[in-house]
Amino acid sequence: MKIYPVILSGGSGTRLWPLSRSAKPKQLLPLVSGYSMLQETLLRLKEWPELMPPLFVSGNEHRFMIAEQLREIDIAPLSILLEPVGKNTAPAIAAAAHFLKKTDPEAIMLILPADHVITNVSAFREAFLKALRALQSGGLVTFGIVPTSPVTGYGYIRRGKSIAPSIECYKVDAFVEKPNLDSAMAYLASGDYFWNSGMFLFYAENYLRELNQFHPDMVRFTANAVDNAYHDLDFCRLEEKAFTECLSESVDYAVMERTEHAVVVPADIGWNDVGSWSALLDVLDCDADCNAIRGDVYVENTSDSLVRAESRFVAAIGVKDMVIVETADAVLVAHKDHVQDVKNIVNFLKKNKRSEHINHTKVYRPWGSYEEVDLGERFQVKRITVNPGEKLSLQMHHHRAEHWVVVRGTALVTCDDKVSLLCENESTYIPIGQKHRLENPGKFPLDIIEIQTGSYLGEDDIVRFEDIYKR
Repeated sequence: MKIYPVILSGGSGTRLWPLSRSAKPKQLLPLVSGYSMLQETLLRLKEWPELMPPLFVSGNEHRFMIAEQLREIDIAPLSILLEPVGKNTAPAIAAAAHFLKKTDPEAIMLILPADHVITNVSAFREAFLKALRALQSGGLVTFGIVPTSPVTGYGYIRRGKSIAPSIECYKVDAFVEKPNLDSAMAYLASGDYFWNSGMFLFYAENYLRELNQFHPDMVRFTANAVDNAYHDLDFCRLEEKAFTECLSESVDYAVMERTEHAVVVPADIGWNDVGSWSALLDVLDCDADCNAIRGDVYVENTSDSLVRAESRFVAAIGVKDMVIVETADAVLVAHKDHVQDVKNIVNFLKKNKRSEHINHTKVYRPWGSYEEVDLGERFQVKRITVNPGEKLSLQMHHHRAEHWVVVRGTALVTCDDKVSLLCENESTYIPIGQKHRLENPGKFPLDIIEIQTGSYLGEDDIVRFEDIYKR
């Protein structure tokens, strides 16, 4: 019996703006501990002997950050499947099922979102072992979270008859949409309802069989996307045309709410999907006044609040039930009762074609990162960090020249036919129209200050001639 964790790492986490952004969403952020939520998802499984290396399904734009975060915790994935476009969870799981069946027709899939908190790992393992036993009946098993309060922001699962009293698992009687408060209170009192966790355990073959009953086109399109996929460095790119043809549908709507084989295993595991700032506050360590403090923060006469500083000093005096989050280019101040409306800010930014919902001032690239220091008419200043052994593409700009000053490390610079080695406090000039490349040949990070000057300074003024990352 081989069990493959399938980690779903899509989504942008807009309700956790300004920290979570589309270029670096919440699953890639260290929200609760020093590890990102994706890393936490994997670390809690690391000692489970039944599990094979994890399989990831992710968007293209996050591939290098995922690979780097896996390297940091010394986990080698089975593969990282890249979706050409987001199509929700049903096609993502189907593609993973087809991929696994190619090498293991009896593959079992443990489906886990990459952005959930589970504080009671031992109880999670117990629920997993129960689900394994329930799996033998051929069911599609979902983990139903034992509710602790009448939450209105989650979908619910109503349990039916017990199918194996010795292991505490039940037929699913119904999936229930997010309720109003009165209904949620009734669900909690009855003891027959669980929160819908979005975590599953089933045979790949069984999932595809059930999906084929309701969405045969999705099964066919995802099979074609896997059959015609190609490897790009350490990633597997699903074929674009076939995958794009898929209906965008969640696994709940596509299969779980329609199949006769849905089984729920109760899981009292300290679960939280961290879908908002108030949800995050529920899982963070707090001070005596129930404040969750992160970063360079001063509070006085403040209680029941989350105050987080990323780049500067933040002070809060005389406030209660507040969420205050500071980043280098944006500050959120909201009452805890209104944090679900943060998505409206993101919609405003999109509508006005602003960039604060996409990138932070620090932007990550496969070779390292860059950070905007200053921007004015016809000039821009960046701090660029190149990781050891990495290099940027061989490129050219039509509208800007660049001045580079090395502040740490050693830079190997190509400018047309000239190649030179620059050490700390040395500089060079890249004229408009010249092919150039920056490399870090050393064993330590390379930091340079880049001063751009010209009539247009946008990131799309790049003509690439060679790129080891195949962008």
